[in-house]
Amino acid sequence: MNGAVSGGRAVLQLGLGWFPESHGGAENVFYHLANHLPGAGFSVFGLVLGSGAAEAESGRRVASFAPPTASLPRRMAAARAGVGSALRRHDPDLVASHFALNTVAALPALRHRPLVVHFHGPWALESAAEGAGPLAVRLKFLIERLVYRRAARFVVLSRAFETILRERYRVPEERIHRVAGGVDATRFAIPEDRPTARERLGWPQGRPIVLTVRRLVRRMGLTALLDAMVELRARVPDALLLIAGRGPEEEALRDRIQALGLEDHVRLLGFVPDARLPLAYRAADLCVMPSQALEGFGLTALESLAAGTPVLVTPVGGLPEVVEGLDGDLVLDGADAPALAAGLAEALTGARRLPGRDACQTYARRHFDWPVIAARVGRVYDGALAETGLPSNDGPAS
Repeated sequence: MNGAVSGGRAVLQLGLGWFPESHGGAENVFYHLANHLPGAGFSVFGLVLGSGAAEAESGRRVASFAPPTASLPRRMAAARAGVGSALRRHDPDLVASHFALNTVAALPALRHRPLVVHFHGPWALESAAEGAGPLAVRLKFLIERLVYRRAARFVVLSRAFETILRERYRVPEERIHRVAGGVDATRFAIPEDRPTARERLGWPQGRPIVLTVRRLVRRMGLTALLDAMVELRARVPDALLLIAGRGPEEEALRDRIQALGLEDHVRLLGFVPDARLPLAYRAADLCVMPSQALEGFGLTALESLAAGTPVLVTPVGGLPEVVEGLDGDLVLDGADAPALAAGLAEALTGARRLPGRDACQTYARRHFDWPVIAARVGRVYDGALAETGLPSNDGPAS
């Protein structure tokens, strides 16, 4: 093995943030790959934005190169210095990038090593969808292009993101490899039944509860979901929608709930700690992912299934790929309020076929448990190493 890190081929992972501190999809993937890639034959060292908690909690396998509050110039300089130091200390065989901005300043130092990009989403396009100005969007797109031109291979979460890479970033199809997101299936398969979970959370026992776990931003579809609740209330009078998450749209959502007279039918839960999410999923009758755009995979849909609770998804981005292998009508007919209302009403009244608890959990464990996903990522890394003539275990990934 090349490098100072022992135990297999060595990979330097460049992340966005440390998952226990920053609860995003890219952070979640980085965190779990750091834990599970050793089981696929890779030694891992990682760099993230964060506090010193990453180093302490990871056994010094992940370090912070700057705090999340660092200014952009300081962040870029710290990323360049941190990557340079990691390359000298660990001499990795391969570098994996999970966020372009934390990689771009270090590109000159990476020129002699294969680079794999984990494409968690189009940073520039997501910023535009959330209201960023054209200059900021253009700058982000240029940063992405600089990093992507250097990459030997790409890992994408879904066919939808594969299409974006090909069409918007002009990445050749043969360099793109689709590997779904993962879930810690054991952690979500808790023993509590629905009434017990509701009792522990203080949720009402006698009402049908729909849960959505979302970042409160425009493209997540929460406005359409609130509009759908007006119709759902007419068809299922005691239905209750619980929205877990935080974000810049919180105040606007509160105002809309009041304007629509939904105070008795919708509650904003705010941030739900990661440790209580399994209980929340288990306590719900049904989960919903009402995304309107740029949804690459849908991790919370997968978490819901791992907890044994069926989830309805809009036909947007990679969401259908999360549930397409399950029996049941889990993909809604559309993403607008009427389609959401119709699907939820059918599910809560028994008119729409839904998989049971055991089927949901078995599906999540068999196809998306993190050891399964880490092994697939490892094969992509092996392919990148084989292309450069460096040692690998399995040869090119398919």
